[in-house]
Amino acid sequence: MINNLMYIELKTGYSDDGPAWIGYVKTSKSKKTIYFNDHAFQKNIGNYANYIDIENGDKYWISGLKKEESNRHWAGHGKIMIDRRAVNEYLSLIGEKELPLNLFEVVDIEDRFPVKRVKELLNEKK
Repeated sequence: MINNLMYIELKTGYSDDGPAWIGYVKTSKSKKTIYFNDHAFQKNIGNYANYIDIENGDKYWISGLKKEESNRHWAGHGKIMIDRRAVNEYLSLIGEKELPLNLFEVVDIEDRFPVKRVKELLNEKK
């Protein structure tokens, strides 16, 4: 399993203004499943969302981080919550010294990766 810093945005019910995070994720060996903040996501084919929450069906946009522009969709608004542990890595990635606090809110995100729970759920569905 690999830890990566990624952008995660909830689309269901919000369009381009859903809650959004920059935080550390864990991926399955095949990289088909992404775990973040006690959720598990699998690839989804869609226009405005590319992942679906395995347990509740909510749609998300999950991507790597952009270096020169906002991670949020151009039509979206709202602050992006960034894991406190990721701030320095993100600043290094974008080549800045300070986080623009009008665009970001620094938060604590626990490493809660529901690998066992989701594997059991997926095995039940078979």
